Amino acid sequence: MPYRAPLADFRFLFDRVVDLSEVSATALFAEATPDTTEAILSEAARLCEEVLTPLQRAGDQHPARLENGVVRTSPGFAEGHRAIAAGGWVGMSANPDHGGMGLPMALTTAVNEMMSAACLSLQLNPLLTQGQIEALEHHASDEIKALYLPRLISGDWTGTMNLTEPQAGSDVGALRTRAEPLGDGSYAITGQKIYITWGDSDFSENICHLVLARLPDGAPGTRGISLFMVPKRIPDENGNPGVANALRVVSLEHKLGLHGSPTAVMQYDGARGWLVGAEHKGMAAMFTMMNNARLGVGVQGVGVAEAACQAALAYAMDRKQGASPIKDGTGAIIDHADVRRMLATMKAEVFAARAIALGCAVSIDMARATGDAEWQARAALLTPVAKAFGTDVGIRTADTAVQVHGGMGFIEETGAAQYLRDVRVTAIYEGTNGIQAMDLVARKMMDGGEAATRLIEEIQAGAEVARGQFPDMATALWNASEGLREATEWLVAQDMDDRFAGAVPYLAAFGRVLGGHYHLRAACAECEAGAPEGPRTRLARFYIKRLLPDHAANLVHLREGAADLYALSPDDLAA
Repeated sequence: MPYRAPLADFRFLFDRVVDLSEVSATALFAEATPDTTEAILSEAARLCEEVLTPLQRAGDQHPARLENGVVRTSPGFAEGHRAIAAGGWVGMSANPDHGGMGLPMALTTAVNEMMSAACLSLQLNPLLTQGQIEALEHHASDEIKALYLPRLISGDWTGTMNLTEPQAGSDVGALRTRAEPLGDGSYAITGQKIYITWGDSDFSENICHLVLARLPDGAPGTRGISLFMVPKRIPDENGNPGVANALRVVSLEHKLGLHGSPTAVMQYDGARGWLVGAEHKGMAAMFTMMNNARLGVGVQGVGVAEAACQAALAYAMDRKQGASPIKDGTGAIIDHADVRRMLATMKAEVFAARAIALGCAVSIDMARATGDAEWQARAALLTPVAKAFGTDVGIRTADTAVQVHGGMGFIEETGAAQYLRDVRVTAIYEGTNGIQAMDLVARKMMDGGEAATRLIEEIQAGAEVARGQFPDMATALWNASEGLREATEWLVAQDMDDRFAGAVPYLAAFGRVLGGHYHLRAACAECEAGAPEGPRTRLARFYIKRLLPDHAANLVHLREGAADLYALSPDDLAA
């Protein structure tokens, strides 16, 4: 079954659940009218369904390869990227001063989800370019902005992020790449970077590498790191790609999935680069790009989950196996209770994760449009939740889709396994989900849990409003949110070891409760004015009754702290 964009869900969420109208009511995003939103969603859906979806299997079966120093991309990827660029999709949220559309991040997030569902390997390319655009908008000099932004926004040039080195993974401060001043405002960059997504291609006019490196007087650790723009080809006086820079692709990684996305080992041998932001402040500039990408990666998980869910449903409705256990059944395996359970779980999880991601995007838009500190805190709080919950849902849903397919799920020809292989890395790159959880319980709780508590109070207020219409669901959600509030109070009183020991279950519980909040809002919106219960209400009841209780076990895990983890010695674990 080919992918079909879930336009009805996006429209419903924007109109009735996450309130895009609040964003379009601001002066900054006044042009994001309902008509504009509808046109954007419809045209993006057409691009994804007709142009990008056919590239999904080609990228897997004909991986990117390195030939004589040149990266050859998968069949059709060049044409697919040209279609993305021609539609202006790369620069949707970019500043109009440099050719962007200036649209809300909420719309960009919806489009990125659709592209991820259609062909994740190719979607990674514009996602990284979008992150680089935002980093340059916030931190680059006017000269760098004028030279690079129009070309990145147009899609003629593409961007990468160079953090990781063989000895410096999550510990970025251990990097060894160095930058030597050349006396003319440029720097010589020397070192090796690994895991560079779309480090090269045969369809981009220029590849723009943002590279973390250390100046001669840079202090040890992350405080001494600077950020540099290092182009594959040095722009000439007219801004056109000129002579080749002293950098090269050493090799491409052989990966579990995402075969169409070239993951490069990059070597810089005195390559010329230009400083982005202040000296020794490179991590601040890079985090702008990473935070943008973290929400983008979260919706990659949601997109793959949606595509896997559609494939599993189509298979379950077609596969005849055994006698139907229900009267007037279809005769297909969807009649069986366990298959129905798996499909309902997938559907409910996808809706929750999508709503969380769009809610995060709306918070980012409102923070940008208003400058309000509470919106900024909300956006910061939700970013690690959207990234980790969205990618965990992507992995679980893709895994369940294989199970629904049964033996055929293990056979590559069905394409079911590709979803699982492709999405697995999303819980690892742009900061592992463990790091997202640690960020949530540490940096995002530096306010004593105020931002989290405000959100929990909103969830409880929503549950109170719903009590008259849905007393069972409202009570279950209120009780769960109260447990989350008490756990948050406990959390902020603990030392960091105990916080980190329970960070992953705390984030999982937060996501579960927040997903319940959005499901209940959807049910209330669907059943306004006494309308009979519809599919969104039935899905909400399934989520709140069957999946929401997971939060309780996670909060028990949280409160155990770190003592029993460290009581298990390395020898114990090896015994």
